[in-house]
Order: sequence, then structure tokens, then C-alpha cells
Amino acid sequence: MTVRIGYLLPTRERIMEGLHDTRPLLELAARAEGQGFDSLWIGDSLTARPRHDPLTLMAAVAARVPRVGIGTAVLLPALRNPVVLAHQFATVDRIAEGRIILGVGIARDVPDIRAEFQAAGVPFEKRVGRLIEGVDLCRALWTGKPVDWSGRWELKEQSVGPTPHRPDGIPFWIAGSLPASLERAGKHFDGWLPNVGSPEQWRQQWTTVREHAQAVGRDPSKMVGSMYLTAAIDDDAGRAEARLMTYLERYYKAPAVALMKRQACFAGSAEAAADWIASYARAGATHLVVRFAGEHEASLAALARLRPRIAG
Repeated sequence: MTVRIGYLLPTRERIMEGLHDTRPLLELAARAEGQGFDSLWIGDSLTARPRHDPLTLMAAVAARVPRVGIGTAVLLPALRNPVVLAHQFATVDRIAEGRIILGVGIARDVPDIRAEFQAAGVPFEKRVGRLIEGVDLCRALWTGKPVDWSGRWELKEQSVGPTPHRPDGIPFWIAGSLPASLERAGKHFDGWLPNVGSPEQWRQQWTTVREHAQAVGRDPSKMVGSMYLTAAIDDDAGRAEARLMTYLERYYKAPAVALMKRQACFAGSAEAAADWIASYARAGATHLVVRFAGEHEASLAALARLRPRIAG
């Protein structure tokens, strides 16, 4: 089993620090590729957790970093018109020559995200339907053929260009670990990208995702099982834990203890972090996306050194 390891660029963190320049982010992307990481990931938010726009930054990363995959972790498609989104991502995928992965989500029901939807002029209550229909419309437009569509969006013999680099379009992976999320993943998406649960829980839920896929005639073996992980790496375990808790509370403006119950988080030495990440690979995850709670340069180097320990 080939295990891929991805790195989440700290777009949210840079804005929180008042550092809006993109050059350091592009340098981190190049460093991660040079150290053997397989993919680079960018988060998404408009007003709830301000950060660099993922589509624009992905284009810059794709032009700067020529080999690794580039994904969103995760994009909220419901905030955007899918015709515009299909056009933008097909163009970015052409720049990346087929390296784009679209990690998507529906967004949690919390006040700041509801306000974000309101600011974008999008009804929060309809976000699941908008997501599913929007993904289907993107896929239809990516065929390059004229599309007739009657739903939330209306198209009559319309098409967009360019098409994506890959003839079968750009893969969509979806986040979420609730029962309805697992069903959506199996029925509609190319991969699953949760950020909660122990390795054993991940294994059980991945089995459920695959069962849902098989039930509707899809081939589960063609899906990607991935995991989004947060790690604070420091030889001093107490210092690592303190940094993790501070990081989570600043990032989400919520108590760290509650956040750690619904997100997969780790604090400790690089060796222990590698073993923790490897436990998800042993559970069956083939793509592991790591977000560092600070100390990005040192953490990248440490994890790169320990890659054989993770991939087995």
C-alpha cells in the first residue's frame, strides 16, 4: 500500500498573525515538495476564519511547485456558483497539469459560519443540496459538452472551457464522519477526508463508506480513504500540548478541550507523532494530510526524516 503524506499551508495562521504576504507560503510549499511531501493543501473561509483565497493561491502554488498534488482542505462549494467554480478549477487544473484534488465540506452549524453564508448571500439551510447539485453540475460542465440543467441553476446548451487536464475531471473528496456524511461520501464522491476519530473508528467508518458506494453500483476500490490530522511537534511533550491548545483556541475561538474531542490532534515528539500518523495508515488510510500547530519549518523537516516510519 502506497501511503501519501500531505501538508496544509498555514493560510489561516498567517492572517491571524497579520502576515498577508504570499511569498512565505509559496516558499513553504516549495520546501515541502523538496522534502518529499506528496501533496499541498489549502483551507477555505470567507469571513468566519479569514485566510487567503484557496483557488487563487492554488494557481500560484501550481506554477511554483511542479510535481506534487494540490488540494483544498476543505472548500465550501455551497458558497460559490458552481458554473464559476467549474470554470476556475478547470483552469487551475490545467495550470497544475492534472494535480488538483477538491476536498469539500458542508460547514458546521455554528454562528460565525452561518454569518459567513449570510454574507455570501447563500441560504445556510440548503447547503447540502447546493453542494451535491453543484458537484454534479461541475462534473457535467467538465465533459466539455453543452449542458442542459434545470435546478438551482439553469443552463440551456451551455459549456465552459477549458476542460480539466484529466479526461475524467477533477476528483472530489468530502469531509465528515456523521452517518449522513458517510453515506454522501460513498454515493457521490471520489474520496473521504475526515478529521475526527481514532484509527479504529476511521477503519470502521471507511468500511461503511465503501458499503454505501457498493450499494449504488460504484467501485469502492477506486475511492481514496484519507485523514486530516493536526500535530504540535516538540521534544518537550508539555510544551507541545500547551502550543496545541493555544493554537486551537486562537484558530477556532473555542475551548481546546472541546475541539480535541472532535478533531484528531496530537502533541509530542516527532517520533511519537510519526507513530501516531502511521496508525491511520495501518488502519487503511492512503493519504494523510497534516496540519502543524506552529513551528512549520522544523516540523516539516522532522516528519520528512521520519517518513519511512509512517509509510512502513
